[in-house]
Amino acid sequence: RSHFILTSLEKLEVAPPSPGQLKHVFFHNALPFVGFGFLDNAIMIAAGTQIELSIGVVLGISTMAGKQYCQIQNPLFMFSCSSSLAGYVEALASRLGLSIPDLTPKQADMWQTRLSAHLGKAIGVTIGCILGMFPLLFFGDEEEKLEEKN
Repeated sequence: RSHFILTSLEKLEVAPPSPGQLKHVFFHNALPFVGFGFLDNAIMIAAGTQIELSIGVVLGISTMAGKQYCQIQNPLFMFSCSSSLAGYVEALASRLGLSIPDLTPKQADMWQTRLSAHLGKAIGVTIGCILGMFPLLFFGDEEEKLEEKN
């Protein structure tokens, strides 16, 4: 398949990526971000709840103050976790057969390709974060017991 088209002035120009190539770019960017969003949210919920239950109780602070403390600590904690887990997510994506899109450098720099890549990342991380909310299924009872004690 040719990546070039002949214009009316007989100049050779790069053709924009096809819809199939743009779809490939979208999924190539979305899949690793689904994994990242899942791990980010699942770890943040689990660690944040434990920080709130332990430090909040020790310091005698309100639930709201404990949540604010977790909002400060979680990005620091998640940066260290996510940077170490990113390699595993990308390795899993390549194991699933996610190949690099066949684009020329000029096609990769076109607005259509960049838009497709950014949409893939945004939608991928959103889906991952929604899936990563599963720890919330297990924490309802602990918070109710803690409130009953107070």
